[in-house]
Amino acid sequence: MTVPSASLPGPVPLMPAYIRARGRLTVRFAPTPRGTRAVGFSETGGYRLKFPRADGCEAMVVNTGGGVAGGDGLVLEAVCEPGAAATISTQSAEKIYRAQRDPARIAVDLAIGEGAALAWLPQETILFDGAKLERRVDVAMAEDAKLTLCEAVVCGRSAMGERMERGLLSDKWFVRRGGRLVYADCLRLEGDVAGRLDRPAAGGGGQAFATILRIAPDAAAHVDALRETLEGAALDWGVSAWDGVLAIRFSAKDAAVLRRELVKVLAHFSDCAVPRIWAW
Repeated sequence: MTVPSASLPGPVPLMPAYIRARGRLTVRFAPTPRGTRAVGFSETGGYRLKFPRADGCEAMVVNTGGGVAGGDGLVLEAVCEPGAAATISTQSAEKIYRAQRDPARIAVDLAIGEGAALAWLPQETILFDGAKLERRVDVAMAEDAKLTLCEAVVCGRSAMGERMERGLLSDKWFVRRGGRLVYADCLRLEGDVAGRLDRPAAGGGGQAFATILRIAPDAAAHVDALRETLEGAALDWGVSAWDGVLAIRFSAKDAAVLRRELVKVLAHFSDCAVPRIWAW
């Protein structure tokens, strides 16, 4: 079986499923006399965990394959034991390439114990034209734990004259605090992605968008300061809070503007330092 290609003179054979990349990362953070440390981790497939020197405990995900194609998969599991504080980021923006058939699948499972704080701060996910991605984030946290979760998506690199015309993005987030579901967010863009993002009530023409989710006992206390910080920013944004949950959404035409505003917002949370790799 073959699929047509716009860039090659003839049909391209479908790649067999057995050559697709499969990766799994697990890491456990715990408090020690020298602060929080990764007390155990494992790596399979083409993914690695690195621990750059930082003021706190920081783990960095490295994809040795240089990107993700249709049919690839990654599972990441992180546990933050009671009293620990850690940040997980990525070495670079993750590139999701055109899929022939099956979507790429990424699953992130985070567990945060009593009095612990975990920040999930990967760099942008870049979707190329024809990319297909199904991503799911599941978080189980204690009542007094703190979570900072930031995900940014760029639909085509505008600086390179690229645009994601068609494809699939399915993104699902579920957060349980004290065993109770406190946040659920499901996004699905399929088919004419560019056309949907051009709609005024959807993306308003923006190709880059992001969500920052902050769940902590003092989450609502940041609302006024965040709105003041974002006032006049060259992108669309919204800030809302309820029951210890703070959600900030962004939509921008320029990915560089989006990143700049994300950094400003994250600076409001004292236990959540922006990873140094973001500045590279």
